[in-house]
Amino acid sequence: MSLLLKYFYDDRLAQASYLVGCQATGEAIVIDPSRDISAYLQTAEAEGVRIVGITETHIHADFLSGARELAAQTGATLYLSAEGGPDWTYRFLEQYSARPVHDGDTFNIGNIKFEVMHTPGHTPEHIALLVTDGGAKASAPMGIFSGDFVFVGDVGRPDLLEKAAGVRGSSEIMARKMFASLQRFKKLPDFLQLWPAHGAGSACGKALGAIPSSTVGYEKMVNWALGYTDEKAFVEALLEGQPEPPRYFAMMKKLNREGPPLLSAVATPQRAEESPETVRQWLDQGTVVDTRAASAFAKSHLAGVLNIPYNKSFVTWAGWLLDYDRPIYLLCGGDDVEAITKDLQAIGLDNVEATMGNGVHTAADADGSRVMSYPEVESEDAARRIDRGEVFLLDVRNAAEWSEGHIPQATHIMLGHLAKRVHEVPRDRPVLVQCRSGGRSAIAAGLLQAHGFEVQNMLGGYEEWARLGLAATSR
Repeated sequence: MSLLLKYFYDDRLAQASYLVGCQATGEAIVIDPSRDISAYLQTAEAEGVRIVGITETHIHADFLSGARELAAQTGATLYLSAEGGPDWTYRFLEQYSARPVHDGDTFNIGNIKFEVMHTPGHTPEHIALLVTDGGAKASAPMGIFSGDFVFVGDVGRPDLLEKAAGVRGSSEIMARKMFASLQRFKKLPDFLQLWPAHGAGSACGKALGAIPSSTVGYEKMVNWALGYTDEKAFVEALLEGQPEPPRYFAMMKKLNREGPPLLSAVATPQRAEESPETVRQWLDQGTVVDTRAASAFAKSHLAGVLNIPYNKSFVTWAGWLLDYDRPIYLLCGGDDVEAITKDLQAIGLDNVEATMGNGVHTAADADGSRVMSYPEVESEDAARRIDRGEVFLLDVRNAAEWSEGHIPQATHIMLGHLAKRVHEVPRDRPVLVQCRSGGRSAIAAGLLQAHGFEVQNMLGGYEEWARLGLAATSR
């Protein structure tokens, strides 16, 4: 066997990519690369292979592709889908060595054969790739790179074109195409290994499994979507309960189709001295993000600053809440600057102008700057305040969570939509913010406070509320 397979996984985006190499010829291809290509280059060098091919299963919506970046740095050939019609054609291929591919096309990387399988449903141009190791003298493929078509335990969502890209009426059309693609998938041999492009936590499906790979046969047995034989019932089940797509998905579609900016053209943010006056100037120009933990931010922070804690959910909420056409300024520890900047660049937020230490609030009193805080309220205390009408209760969870159960007095505005709907929140009393466990509501509390609201955050969220047996409803 001459096939080399390397797996790369970005926990923050729940995104998988792969390097497949032919050890006999020293050639390799990267599948669904992320924008930061350093890991692929380092792995190729360590394994003694040369990247000569780049492919991806579709025009991604949840991260910025590294296909153009890799082509520019390596000169490798781009094997990208030519399916889906003119609206879903890559716009940058003429700049590089490229071979548009269609259903049934094959190409080789060394002794490794790739066969293109058009699998629309998640997107119109989506392809999967069947892989045969010619070095092993195999007559049948050994696996399939399924992209966002079939995941472990789930299938790709069909509603992104409508919800994120604004293509009206496309959700049901794409769901029907997914049903047809799955009938074709069911005919594949059970022994094929399955390598998807996402794992648990991705917004590209609703019930993704946490293990990195599967087999076609196992998915036929356990994947809920593959059990349907009636198209109408399948379409209804697939469209039901899909999570809200992050606001940045529409921008990713646009940039990935046109060709993301090369990182060599992205300016490095300047590091500024800690100065409350500088922060005030930044607030006049753009958005200032404090990346400390929510508990620290709640105790003390500068007025007008937004809190997005630097944790596993940072990229998702940055994509929801930050604008691509406004400067971004970061308050963060020096050791985190490079990592945070790279994470923002992974979704195309290249507009980070400058950074500053996250202890700047401690110097604020001396120069008269406004230092803010907000209270964190335990569930039982929150229940008393709600019953007495002392607070306006705001639930910022997603729609599916709300439907499963919520506090009767709550008003629902999902966190990602809050900035656009802030005018719906009354100002006549403090706003008590609540989510599932207290993390998203903390971000919402900071956002509302930056808009001039008096806020409180409910610790433990709905989980703690339910555990205590306090009043709840699903109506």
